[in-house]
Amino acid sequence: NNNNNNNNNNNNNNLNLKEKIQNFVSESSQIGDERPLSACAFSADSNLLATGSWSGICCIWDAHDCKQIQTLRGHKERVHGIAFHPQSGLELSKNSNANIATCSADSNILLWSLENSTIGATLSGHQDRVNRVAFHPSGRYLASTSNDLTWRLWDIETMSELLQQEGHSRAPYALAFQSDGSLIVTAGLDAIGRVWDLRSGKTIYVMKGHVKQILALDFSPNGYHIASGSEDHTIRIWDLRRRKAIHILPAHSHLISTVRYQPYYGEFLLSASYDNTCKLWTCSDWVAQRSLGGHEGKIMSADISNDSKRIITAGYDRTWKLWKSK
Repeated sequence: NNNNNNNNNNNNNNLNLKEKIQNFVSESSQIGDERPLSACAFSADSNLLATGSWSGICCIWDAHDCKQIQTLRGHKERVHGIAFHPQSGLELSKNSNANIATCSADSNILLWSLENSTIGATLSGHQDRVNRVAFHPSGRYLASTSNDLTWRLWDIETMSELLQQEGHSRAPYALAFQSDGSLIVTAGLDAIGRVWDLRSGKTIYVMKGHVKQILALDFSPNGYHIASGSEDHTIRIWDLRRRKAIHILPAHSHLISTVRYQPYYGEFLLSASYDNTCKLWTCSDWVAQRSLGGHEGKIMSADISNDSKRIITAGYDRTWKLWKSK
């Protein structure tokens, strides 16, 4: 009987999850800039969201009433990545310069506070455009990928470069930390993903299988699954324990710009694509439960709030859209 009860519980959980996913409704659409939007992210407390644009400008918005709070001017070229500190809005003081990190084609990484709109700090060292930034789960470190063929690890407290890694034959683009902070995965234009042990700085697993460049990565909260999204229109789910891709999803009809696991639980995956749609997949069976449309152009970036109640998408059509679970 126990088995039957477990099966019933699982079925109920799956039904609840599918219902929750299907209940995402369009809540707001805002013009974010005069140029295409290239990046977006939620703060750790889910109360703020940030957008970055090809104009070089980043904006901070209230995630509830969608009003603009700050304009961050500092980058001289297109913004490619934006990330909130994992304690932003929680333990981290608003006036800390580590609340937000942004990166750009101008080769710089800029750090910002939530108190004012002046540059808090500049991390320089990359010799070419910086593609993505991600905070280490501890909040002490920041990682970045660049067209200079390196990815780097920075100490946010001392504002110094700790690690400079090469290993990709073409530019590394996407990156993601494992939730306990011991591993990082990078991937890029060489169509290969690499999982690195941060303690030794060595590659411990090479992800081979995509036939075109990899532009999106995320670690599942379980710590051993990785999702990768590629220009070959597929998402691959990799299992670090079995050291292979366990699922290949023909996900979209154009390149995949974002993959994002539901924070903490990892029960669903968000994918965004240049086919102008986002999809929500249940991770138990890898079925697309929902497609989010509405953008008049390619979706450049997307994120899920930590409370799982909201999704933001940022588009080439210069708008960002907010989706809320009823």
